[in-house]
This record gives sequence, C-alpha cells and structure tokens, in this order.
Amino acid sequence: MSNTKEYDLVIVGAGPIGLYAAYYAGFRGLKTALFDGLPQVGGQVATMYPEKLIHDVAGFPAIKGGDFVNSLLEQSQRQDYDLYVSELIVGLEPLADDTYSITTDCGNHYSAKAVVIAAGLGKCTPRSLPALSEVKSPNIMHFVPDLSVLDGKDVVIAGGGDSAVDWAIAAAPRAKSVTVVHRRARFRAHEASVNEMYENGARVVAPGEIEAYYKESGQEFLELCNGADKEILSFDKFVMALGFHSDLGPMEGWGVGIEGFRIPVKPNMETNLSRVFAIGDVSEYPGKVRLIAVGFGEAAIAVNHAAAVISPELSVLPSHSTNEVS
Repeated sequence: MSNTKEYDLVIVGAGPIGLYAAYYAGFRGLKTALFDGLPQVGGQVATMYPEKLIHDVAGFPAIKGGDFVNSLLEQSQRQDYDLYVSELIVGLEPLADDTYSITTDCGNHYSAKAVVIAAGLGKCTPRSLPALSEVKSPNIMHFVPDLSVLDGKDVVIAGGGDSAVDWAIAAAPRAKSVTVVHRRARFRAHEASVNEMYENGARVVAPGEIEAYYKESGQEFLELCNGADKEILSFDKFVMALGFHSDLGPMEGWGVGIEGFRIPVKPNMETNLSRVFAIGDVSEYPGKVRLIAVGFGEAAIAVNHAAAVISPELSVLPSHSTNEVS
C-alpha cells in the first residue's frame, strides 16, 4: 500500500498501560508507534482523575493521577517511538505476509508486524442516577478535575467503588462535610481505603439511595432513602462516582472475539488473532485482577512475546547481566 508507514509494533491506547508498553518495547529494539483518539496521553486517569490519588502502584505511597501520567510519559520518552494523538485506529486487517494493515480516522495508513491493544474500556460514558438523569447543574459532577472546588463545601458522594471512596478521602481535609451514599452495606473499594474514609470523618449512609433532587431559593437538595427513613440533604457539590458505560467502538469489528466489552486472551496476552495482544482493563482471562500494577506486568508479557514472534531469533525472555556467566 502506498504512503504506508511501517512499524514492528503498534500500540492502541496511550493510557498508563500503553505508555509503559511503548517504553518497554524500546528495550526490545522494536520500531513502535503509539496511538490514541484523545488529544493527550493518559487515558481516563489524565482526563477524569488528574487530582485523584493513586495508592496501589509499587514505589508510590500515593501519587496524583496527573503526576503519575507525566512520569510515565517522561519514562516512555527515554525510548524512541512515534506518538499519534487525536488519531483513532478504526481499521485492522491481516495481510498475507503476517503483518496488519492499520487505518485511522484521519485517513492515514500504517502497517505493523504485531499489535498490542491497551484501550482500557474504550469510550466511557459516566453512569448517572435515574432520579438525576434530566438534571443539569454545575454542582453535580462525575469526577473532580480540581479538588479546590470542594473547599469549604458540603459534599455528597454516591458510589461504593474505589473512585467514590478515594474522592471522599480527598475531600475530607478540605470540605465542610462529606457524606457518602452507597446502595449496599458493603463497599467494593479496597478495605484499607474504606477504613481511611471512616477514620477521616466521612458520614456514610449504606445502604442508602438517592431518590430525588430539587432546588429551592438557590440551594440544592437530595432526597435520601435509608431503609424506611427519608432524609433531605442539602449540598454544595455532588459527585456521582457510579462507574461508566463502555463502548469499544471500531474494535468491535476487528475480529478479536470481544465478550462483554472485554477481549479474551491467552497466557501470553495474545488474542484469538495471531500477533494481536490485549492488555490492561480491556483484556480478560481467568483470575484477572484489574489493577494498574497488573497491567504493567501484562504489558511486559505482551511486548516480550511480540518481540519473539516478530524476530524469531529473539528470546521471549530478554537477557540480563545478572544471568550471564563471566
């Protein structure tokens, strides 16, 4: 194909896992390109959680999402690879010579000897509460890009996962009050984080459900149902940390066997397509644990196996000086 730029490895998705995969590919000497449809790297972490603290990555007791992405980008740029942002891969077609033809929404064409999909959950649309689906208010949000908006405010947070609990922990030292509402008694978040939320003085209503919203004399209110009891909560800021609806978009047509917004993979992270690997949140296998730390390991597995299939003279395991006998 004319005007086609050729690569050893193309990585789909420039979130934290994709950035690390690009960095690691440099160790294996692979000519690499990294693509993302967003105008910046970092995926959901950079777009939605730049101020949220990340606690579950080795080497960082706690680090803001934005700082974490900046460090990953700086690390990745120690290797030589091409970065394409605001360019979404829409077509992936196998060719007869064990390569893949890649087309983007910009009309550009590329080829790759192997592909690593690190697309997270694809395009994500935040979930809303049914009672608030038609409500428009600048004080109702799904994530908090700037924590200073919570300063001195009465904050209500809905949700029971890590995001909801982490927002409560972040809000506690700066908000006037923090109330967390979860429809189940048990939280899905990490146990240590839940304990910290309680220790920081957040009021927790669980089980509890928000059933209505109204505004009166400029003040906003939520109607909370706690069992048989009803309560009216006034708030300044309301965070709905309820997760997201996923859309893998063009990937649905790539033939990678998507099952429920996930791509099943083998132990080497390869999909049902030869030389196409999937890592991070988008991948699925028995025993999968969805942590950034796990995704980094998956990136190393995928890149090492891609290197071996691209160049059969290469070992899956890169050599280390500690393993060599002098």
